[in-house]
Amino acid sequence: MSSSKFIQVSINYGGHDTSAALAIGNKIVAATEQERYDLCKHSRNLPIDAIKSCLKKFELKISDIDNLILTTDFKIAVNELYLKPALKNKDDLTRLIKEIDRVKKYLEIEDEVKKKLKYKGQLTTHDHHLCHLASAYFPSGFKKSIILSLDGIGQFETGKLAIGNNGKIKLCKFEANYPDSLGLIYSAVTYFLGWKHHCDEGIVMGLAPYGNQYKKIPGKKFTYIDIFRKIIKKTKYLGLKIDKEWIAYHLKRDVWVSKKFKSFFGNKRKPNGKITQHHKNIAAALQFRLEEIVLDNLRKIKKKYQIDNLCIAGGVGLNCSLNGKIHDLKLFKKIFVQPASGDSGLALGGLYLSIKNKISSNKDLSKEFNNYLGSEFSDSEIRREIKSKRLKYKKPSNIFKYVAKLIKEGKIVAWFQGSSEFGPRALGNRSILCKPYPANMKDYLNNRVKFREYFRPFAPAVLEEKYKEYFNLNQISPHMLIACKVKKNKSNQIPAVVHVDNSCRVQTVSKNTNLKFYNLIKEFYNLTSIPVLLNTSFNIKGQPMVNTPEQAINTFKNTNIDILVIGNYIITK
Repeated sequence: MSSSKFIQVSINYGGHDTSAALAIGNKIVAATEQERYDLCKHSRNLPIDAIKSCLKKFELKISDIDNLILTTDFKIAVNELYLKPALKNKDDLTRLIKEIDRVKKYLEIEDEVKKKLKYKGQLTTHDHHLCHLASAYFPSGFKKSIILSLDGIGQFETGKLAIGNNGKIKLCKFEANYPDSLGLIYSAVTYFLGWKHHCDEGIVMGLAPYGNQYKKIPGKKFTYIDIFRKIIKKTKYLGLKIDKEWIAYHLKRDVWVSKKFKSFFGNKRKPNGKITQHHKNIAAALQFRLEEIVLDNLRKIKKKYQIDNLCIAGGVGLNCSLNGKIHDLKLFKKIFVQPASGDSGLALGGLYLSIKNKISSNKDLSKEFNNYLGSEFSDSEIRREIKSKRLKYKKPSNIFKYVAKLIKEGKIVAWFQGSSEFGPRALGNRSILCKPYPANMKDYLNNRVKFREYFRPFAPAVLEEKYKEYFNLNQISPHMLIACKVKKNKSNQIPAVVHVDNSCRVQTVSKNTNLKFYNLIKEFYNLTSIPVLLNTSFNIKGQPMVNTPEQAINTFKNTNIDILVIGNYIITK
């Protein structure tokens, strides 16, 4: 078989955010998350639907796959997390016995995948964090770069550091092994604050600017940041340590924090309970300490390796406030954050590694990167769905001018175009859009459309050639993953996308990245002289982004969205 026709499918399975990605030859052509199909946010299910969706785009079947890739080595995970500790410690032996079904599942994952997919071909397994590193380095376009991966846990490591140079990844020493984990301590505090772990960490990030980490904890002589500096510690070289007296996630499932933690911070907030200043201060201290630890590591890394570019992946890479602090530090000339930094992005990393190993070790893969890799629907499929719902529609000759005028008039517009984005950010193909003013537009969206907390911020999508006029940002940010400050003379023009600390999570939009979305913003700019739209994901709280025309129409009908633009068709209420 010609290498240009060699078909590889890579999957993330065995944890959260299961996903699949497809490469034909040396080009990645499709990628999507399982949650878009089973509607279980951060799904842990075998990504059968995601695999079939990727294959369907190119009229392929399971039997056409030449190499199936798993992106975590569970044999290593079992050995390091269960077997080795059990030989040394009685409590760990007890834990192994209690969780023997989980251990058995991990060891049988390869057989399970083959059986459920009815797949009989070649199977390749890659290291979890190496997949994260690859997912960021290869599409970055950097010839030489530092690469940093930080997450909850992958196999047994919670972070990995490498140098990418001329298409090769060389690992460096970095001390971050379970339970010393920035991702897991963030999840633990998210759970303590009343939200879902491995799901709602972004809510805590959004709450943090409302708190003050320097305030004293009620009834204690310590400040909030004093305690978080005790919990999360720097190491002498590179990495991090968690003081185990404050945590319980390594001892018992679904407990997360220790009695000592509760003695300082009180009882866990109940879901939907009142959010107090105490909760805000905890969030602020957690976020601040995360930033201190990562920035300290990056200063040491830059001093040691003297490399000007930085690639970021792993779930911690989705913390855009942290990424903004890295940007502001000006240690690196350019930063690239993988838009699917979380575990869904492992599927991309597995493909990059296998393309290098099996197809073309010298191929520059950065030229192939495209983030719009998910489901796509033809004009006839969209029209059929509209007619089946008996909806009236318009098809204007210039949809961009027509919709820009509606947005200027204050309408909330759902925008469903082309292939869906891969990763958790809506980047202009599965978006809810409105004008970035007045300030109360944010409150209306949170209360009446998204049904979520009042403090959750929204992102500005800005024409790439205009971002320096509005934001203190030194590089493009096409994936909405770097927070920055709004320029003082512009915040009053776009108040609905400015957070309480005068920050925002910018998406720069160019003709090359998304022509349709660019054209819409350009028409709004022509009407208003403001090159910015408020952009948020097309979903409601607790649900994945809409994936199909049917889901788009149902969400439109069940919310206070005014207009649905789906392909070339406009539907109004």
